[in-house]
Amino acid sequence: MRPEHHEGTGGGGLLVPMAWMYSEYLADEVLVTGDLMEPTTLEYRAGRDALALTIFLSDGAVAEELPVARVDELRLLTAYGAAWRRWVCARLEALERPTAPAGVQDPDLALARSAWRWLEETELLAADLDAIGPPPWEPVGEDEEEGETRVWTPAWQLGLPLSHLAVHLY
Repeated sequence: MRPEHHEGTGGGGLLVPMAWMYSEYLADEVLVTGDLMEPTTLEYRAGRDALALTIFLSDGAVAEELPVARVDELRLLTAYGAAWRRWVCARLEALERPTAPAGVQDPDLALARSAWRWLEETELLAADLDAIGPPPWEPVGEDEEEGETRVWTPAWQLGLPLSHLAVHLY
């Protein structure tokens, strides 16, 4: 693989998205260490993409492992109550400004945009965490359906808490 660069007349070879690939690798390591979800599920992918996007947009991954300060930063960024979605949109918009010569696209940014599009446009069926039901110790009435309420949720809303919990367990 050729190293990523934008200058020179390099013969038109393929640019390698190393920053995105490394962010994705770190996110995968954190989620695998947390052992919260099977790696073959869409929920796992949502968590990995949300965490990889967070790592990439927070000035990328530069160390071989996540230092403690970096883990604390990821904990704050992925906190469910934080304005993570607005932060992602603002960071992606800031990176959209052309810094490369005309006709050259940043492959890292293209993959980050693709991950964000998937997280926003894909909906997963999940438990409705906002639904307030009867306490578990109260009996369920005959006309009430037993079990949890499920709703279609954008993938990022499911992946963000998963990635946040995985960062805590890391």
